[in-house]
Amino acid sequence: MSDWSQESIVDRLEIEALVRKYAWAIDHRNFDELDDVFTPDAVLDYTTAGGIKGAYPEVKAWLAGVLPGFPAYQHLVTNTEVTLAGDLASARSAFYNPMGHDRPDKTRAYFFCGGEYHDQLIRTGSGWRISNRFEQTVWMDGEFPGALPA
Repeated sequence: MSDWSQESIVDRLEIEALVRKYAWAIDHRNFDELDDVFTPDAVLDYTTAGGIKGAYPEVKAWLAGVLPGFPAYQHLVTNTEVTLAGDLASARSAFYNPMGHDRPDKTRAYFFCGGEYHDQLIRTGSGWRISNRFEQTVWMDGEFPGALPA
């Protein structure tokens, strides 16, 4: 049976807020806000979506370099399920991500992807942080760009 004590409810709400903070930071291109989402030594894996896997600073720089090449995108994250174990936690969240890119003729095309974020979290002196994220892209549809923007 799940622990629904006041402390566990607060932890779950804080973790859900952290997952949303990630989406808002990405969508507003405020990549430095990700420092409040991930631990400095976090490992992130975006390979199932055609991205990279690496240490947080490397992946943050990659995100900041690639995402501005898409003139339109949005990350919708929902259905977060949290499992608590003291100062550690795991979370699974569904995502839906429409992405727009410009064709050579300057018209806009879109593709869509959906999947799950699988996160490992740790409670720090500054609150919960993600220490490991695996993005499991489950599906993609639409008009993909020829290559990821440089």
